[in-house]
Amino acid sequence: MTQVEQSRLDPVTFEVLKNAFVNLVDQMSEQILRTCYSFVIYNRDFSSALCDAKGNTIMQGTQDISVHVGTLHLTAKAVLEDFGDDIHPADVFLVNDPYRGGTHFCDVRIIRPVFYDGRLIALMQSNGHWADVGGTVPGSFDVQAKDHYGEGFRIPPVRIWSRGEYLGDVANMMVANMRVPEERLGDLRAQAEATRVGEEQLLRLIEKYGIETVLAAFDEVQDYVERLARKKVGELPDGTWETVDYIDMDPELGDGLIPIKVKMTIEGDRIYYDLGGSHPYIGCFLNSGYGASFSAVVAGTKTFFPEIPLNSGFYRVVKAELPENSVVNAPWPVAVTGFCSGSYEKIMNAIFELWSNIMPERALACSFNLEYLLIGGWDRREGYGNYFMWYDWMAGGHGGRNGKDGANALSPVFGVGLSIQPCEGQERLSPVITTHHSIITDSGGPGKHRGGCGVEKGGVLTRLHKTVMSYCCDRSRSVTWGIFGGLPSYPHGAWLNPGKENQCFVGTIFSNVKVAEGDSFSRPSAGGGGLGDPLERDPDQVMEDVIDGYVSIERAKKDYGVVIVEIDREIDHFEIDEQATLAERDYIRAQRKEWIEESVDKVQEMYRKGEADQLDLIRRYGVIIDAQTGQILPKSTEQYRAMMKKRTVEYWQ
Repeated sequence: MTQVEQSRLDPVTFEVLKNAFVNLVDQMSEQILRTCYSFVIYNRDFSSALCDAKGNTIMQGTQDISVHVGTLHLTAKAVLEDFGDDIHPADVFLVNDPYRGGTHFCDVRIIRPVFYDGRLIALMQSNGHWADVGGTVPGSFDVQAKDHYGEGFRIPPVRIWSRGEYLGDVANMMVANMRVPEERLGDLRAQAEATRVGEEQLLRLIEKYGIETVLAAFDEVQDYVERLARKKVGELPDGTWETVDYIDMDPELGDGLIPIKVKMTIEGDRIYYDLGGSHPYIGCFLNSGYGASFSAVVAGTKTFFPEIPLNSGFYRVVKAELPENSVVNAPWPVAVTGFCSGSYEKIMNAIFELWSNIMPERALACSFNLEYLLIGGWDRREGYGNYFMWYDWMAGGHGGRNGKDGANALSPVFGVGLSIQPCEGQERLSPVITTHHSIITDSGGPGKHRGGCGVEKGGVLTRLHKTVMSYCCDRSRSVTWGIFGGLPSYPHGAWLNPGKENQCFVGTIFSNVKVAEGDSFSRPSAGGGGLGDPLERDPDQVMEDVIDGYVSIERAKKDYGVVIVEIDREIDHFEIDEQATLAERDYIRAQRKEWIEESVDKVQEMYRKGEADQLDLIRRYGVIIDAQTGQILPKSTEQYRAMMKKRTVEYWQ
């Protein structure tokens, strides 16, 4: 076991400075939150970091979203690599390059070097998601993009302030390639000011404690995290565990899930991840670059070690092999903007499953998939008359947990720190009115511990023109799965003009769909997967779910084998038919292993006749359909059934 030297600082000074660094970064976050221009950033799609002079992360914010974890040190190092000795006091740099350790082009990082007595001692970094950075569609999420040229303006490390002088020509050149440039400049200034606040706070600490003490604390907080992580990992059994999760498809290949394979090895006090065998990069923007995939590995692991702070000391313990030219390490110029809905959360959820086997007391089933709906065009409301960007993400259900149901209507694991955007703010800023936003009955994956429920959100377009809609999502085919015998959740997908003659299911990934005044839309988010055999769930808990509207009476019987009789819904009076429940559970136990082997042709015919609905297909038969055509997808079904047998059927008695 590798030994890390104990702290050279006295315990009180160490604790004070460790927590002072946290406070410093959180003050940066407060600054950007109060001065940003983008509604996206205001709803906490941002992060901040204090890095040492080598670019290593010393501290990140307490509410930073997980997707940025594991990448901020890479972009700090990219600035150091490109500029070397040509870095000066009052310089400020900007970078958004996903091929240099970033995530996607919308995540723009502002980096300020901090000097003391002419010596570079630290880097302050503020990362915010700009609502548009150019490209072929509003919001810069183009599903059809094959390379980064269609995704937006790529910014390698570039100087934006030089020795305190604002390089307005450089800034104007960049934002001239982006929609709503004045908003982009506002976010640039807000982030730069946040890094200045961080610099100011660090210099105050140096004034109080001395430069050598603060620099020693930079090293010590990283060593502390490394020590703590090695101790925790060293107490676990050595071994190797493997699993696979999937992206729905490659649009260029058609039917067939796209595998992301994760093998994890614990050896002594180290953790090794090998994603070899993952699919080559695909023909749409759901690929991930190296930095984003490493972030997913770190965030997925960190979820099971909440007591350990996070900085570069953690990265000394967790190593990842990410094969080049794959869906988890796509090279320039392959499109990667949709990584957040594609590879990223698949890696995280696969890691959740692996750690659930090692630490079952913290077990967590698969959670719903991040999605973005983007509407951009011209706002014709009186007093506006400018370009608008409606940019929305949904809440959804997290996976069932050991001893507990999954959380309902929560931010995605991609970024638990994200706020769910308030409808009132969206409606003031854009000509889109929210018509409904509610929990979806039966969306939580059935299990002994039910997955959390997803939600459905819809809206109508008001006074606008020259407007298009784009959508970035997944898991319409690789449906959110359960573990330890739990069942899957509910498929994603968006509808245009639902309930009208011209209604259309537009799927989980589309771009540049023309929309007009009066058009409406709706899309559901999935719930989390179930944990444990649903036939072992307490019938009283199932009845409580029915009372709360989380589970329907029909699916209480089909998924849980609990027969519930409605007496008076208005006063929530229901009763369990105990004898019928015993008989139904015996029936399901006797049949369910045969259901998962049922002929897909027979299942297709049952679906066509209305004898089985989509949830029956997914939860009973492991059958995946194309929601636009209603046709079974044989290759996707074969892959999904294999995954379901391993995660679910093997645990049934």
